[in-house]
Amino acid sequence: MKPIFIDPSLRDLSFLMVGNHLLQLIRRNAIQVLVTPPAIPVGKIKSFGALGPKYEVGHALRQLEDGDWMVEVTLVESGEKVEYRWTRLSDDPEAH
Repeated sequence: MKPIFIDPSLRDLSFLMVGNHLLQLIRRNAIQVLVTPPAIPVGKIKSFGALGPKYEVGHALRQLEDGDWMVEVTLVESGEKVEYRWTRLSDDPEAH
């Protein structure tokens, strides 16, 4: 990965695209921290629990205060896009 130069004028919370990755920049006490989202299985088809509706996994959207991430998912039946917690998504089975 190429070095990233961070503009000091960034606000408390900003986002930056680096290649195909959305990175979140957080400014804490004049020290900027680069937060990288977990490895998201983009494009995988999963289901909400063993018997729930199917959804396609999208990209990480933002990190939450508790450290979890919100991920965009698309409901297969309706095409509706919704946000879903990474910790729940990671526990869901692949759809068959």
